[in-house]
Amino acid sequence: MKLTSLLSTATSTIAVGAAFLAVPAFAQSTGSADFDNTIIVTGTHIGEGIAGVRTPDSPKAKVEIGQEIIGAQRAGQSVNEIINLVPGVSFTNNDPWGSSGGSFTIRGFDSSRISQTFDGIPLNDSGNYAVYSNQQVDGEIIERVNVNLGSTDVDSPTAAAVGGTVNINTKVPDEQFGVMTSTSYGDVVADGSGGSDRSYQRMFAKVETGNLTSSGLRAYFTGSYARNGAAFANYGKVEKKQFNTKIYQPIGDNGDFVSIAGHYNENRNNFGGSPLRASAFTGDKSARFYDIDGGYPCTVAAATPGVADATNSCGTSFERRYNPSNTGNVRLASLFHLTDKLTLSVDAAYQYTKANGGGTTGAYEREYTANGFTGTGNYGGSFYFGRDLNGDGDLLDRVTLLQPSQTKTNRYVAITNLAYEINDTNRVRLSYSFDRAHHRQTGAAGFLKANGEPFDVFPINDPLTDDAGNVLQKRDRNSYATLHKVAAEYLGRFFDEALTVQLGVAAPFFKRDLNQNCFTTSTGGSSGAFVNCVPADQAAAYAAANPYLYNATTGKATGAALPQSRKLNYDKILPNVGATFRITPEVSIAGSYSKNLSVPSTDTLYNSFYFPANDPSSYRTPETSDSFDLSLRYSTPVVQAALTGWYSSYNNRLVTAYDIDGNATDTNLGKVKKYGIDASVSVRPIQPLSLYAFGSWIKSEIQDDVVTSSCAPASDIARAGLCYGVTNTVNGVTSTVNYLRTAGKRERAAPEWLFGGRAQLDLGDFQFGAQAKYTGSRFLNDINGEIQTVNDGRTPATVFPGAKFKSYTVVDLNLRYKLESLGLAKSEIQLNVTNLFDKYYVGSFSGGLDTLSSSTNAFVNFGSPRAISATLIMGF
Repeated sequence: MKLTSLLSTATSTIAVGAAFLAVPAFAQSTGSADFDNTIIVTGTHIGEGIAGVRTPDSPKAKVEIGQEIIGAQRAGQSVNEIINLVPGVSFTNNDPWGSSGGSFTIRGFDSSRISQTFDGIPLNDSGNYAVYSNQQVDGEIIERVNVNLGSTDVDSPTAAAVGGTVNINTKVPDEQFGVMTSTSYGDVVADGSGGSDRSYQRMFAKVETGNLTSSGLRAYFTGSYARNGAAFANYGKVEKKQFNTKIYQPIGDNGDFVSIAGHYNENRNNFGGSPLRASAFTGDKSARFYDIDGGYPCTVAAATPGVADATNSCGTSFERRYNPSNTGNVRLASLFHLTDKLTLSVDAAYQYTKANGGGTTGAYEREYTANGFTGTGNYGGSFYFGRDLNGDGDLLDRVTLLQPSQTKTNRYVAITNLAYEINDTNRVRLSYSFDRAHHRQTGAAGFLKANGEPFDVFPINDPLTDDAGNVLQKRDRNSYATLHKVAAEYLGRFFDEALTVQLGVAAPFFKRDLNQNCFTTSTGGSSGAFVNCVPADQAAAYAAANPYLYNATTGKATGAALPQSRKLNYDKILPNVGATFRITPEVSIAGSYSKNLSVPSTDTLYNSFYFPANDPSSYRTPETSDSFDLSLRYSTPVVQAALTGWYSSYNNRLVTAYDIDGNATDTNLGKVKKYGIDASVSVRPIQPLSLYAFGSWIKSEIQDDVVTSSCAPASDIARAGLCYGVTNTVNGVTSTVNYLRTAGKRERAAPEWLFGGRAQLDLGDFQFGAQAKYTGSRFLNDINGEIQTVNDGRTPATVFPGAKFKSYTVVDLNLRYKLESLGLAKSEIQLNVTNLFDKYYVGSFSGGLDTLSSSTNAFVNFGSPRAISATLIMGF
């Protein structure tokens, strides 16, 4: 019989570290959690954590962060920032409060290759697989965060998790009634930060019902509100509202339960980060705090009848763009022991997303005319409305409008597992996972007020139309991403349970149902394929004026490809195997192998619509990889240590870059090898003191040079010697193929070295903590170009074939004082200081295959400045 361990959680964010240590590792779904518990709980040796960090003794490399660390961080902080203390993880925060997003990697893989889940339910965007770190659940109800390094579970409903898995597990409702509140105030306290509101306020409340019935039915309800000013600019703010609930019904005394949970999050935030391109970042922080271009406040200039008015600049600054989101989900989790040997788990969820991002545009009042066609729509990236937009009675003007990229998603997920316990040492399970996302991507326009603010940050609520009532769009796509996945797994223990073997196989079947409602006019630029969006009543005339022709010999197309639908399927058998061997009660070794599949995102697939569906040029090859881990672990009540070497080999390595509006572009780097070492050690030499240190070495090697369209001798890339051409003559025809020198280079944005640690001292009612993180240098692009002066026989010049951003170290402090001695049980005050020494560095940035540091797409965000906050936590 499998041993079960239950947790009775605390009633507030006051540390529950001791309870966390006794709990087995949770994986993604309820079924995986139940299955993995067998590995850790029934073994002779149970690995305990120290200082809120735990390394489960499982075949796969995993690290868990518990409330002892989560509760010590700033209230409202993003969970992705909190797990920056895990080996191999790198996160850069765009503000000190966790409300403005950031960049996230594990072992050098960006967030589109990492599965982030919420009680087992995937959070990655169903279109581009991105993770939005500013939309995560409040930390007060997170029980633990489980990080799988470089692997996932066989039943995980993910399309691209080759880099790892982050699973956020929320707490079970308490058995006793209780109320908890948390009130925070903070501010940026860095040189030059005065003169603008950069303050932070947050309120959180939680009500625990306690047991409502004799059978243990219980629930909690939470709500939070946070706002802060712009971290660097003199304009902008962030507002965030969140509500959570969980209803929990235990069944019997063997761990069976049914749980229904709900979550809703609403963000209203401006863009921000810095006004600089990569080429302009010098490391001089005197200009870090700045006034936005164009001034603020401002007023839109009045229109003049009979005059061709130009666009207004009021409201067009980058920092005045909004990135609003409404996200929510309803989650079901359940576990049933059908017999002593047969266990069934069922998880299900519905998710909803309404979000957009982007800025303004100059829209024409006149109609569009070209090739004998005249009409309204969006052509070459500009709107043509064919009507008066500013009320001056003419059609001569170009008017500034809001034009974000809008996304609306309805997603349904189900995961079921049936596990059978053959005997005390052998267990098997079968699983089925389903994931279907309806992804609607549009781009309607909206009016601005006289002060440059939008009337509605969601123009889709009242979109602008032409004279005929057609809603004009800059993009118009309707997608269905569907996954059916079956999997099987075996778990066996041998030699008096010293050896644990885990064998699994998964068979995912992906289907992409793509519907492009616009005409595709080229293979695309930095933001994907170019499209012209034509109203349906004018589509026939536009098609006749721009006939599509494809030359199969040259592989070239002309004209405009019609709106069309395509269905694509991807599938592969994915085996995985792992084992742990306990050499002594304290020492064990573990190893694992997994084959992974990353399916091209729907955004990438639409970029191929300029080629005929049956032409090889239209096919986007999925990424496959083989990953190996080998770990040595040591665990006692005083010391816990782990050393893991890993190696991954990738074919058709897909990397994603985003432009300033968040549009994604994928690049196929061909074959890439990645390998490295993760290490961690935590020590509690005496009961009040805990020490934790970790480090990672991450090596990335692109194996081949990548084909490019041009290597012009006068270009910055050519002058830096980072591209070349190969000329061949076949049948009397001479042609040149150009290549970028990517072979042997490191993938962009991936630091080679990561080091950090945390120390915590508990003395009576006081707790003091300090933590630090070193992040190594990173490249802007995959050719590893740097700003340099060249003398190649031409006039010496500075060229910008890329950039290398310097390493940096950030130190944080936290201080907590319990108020029980003042008669306030379950209450405390907490002080947090982040970036103690106000280190100035590049945080997140936008790169690409060969992005120039002088490019408009090479924008950088400043790393978070020094900030301090105080939180009063009260429990009743």
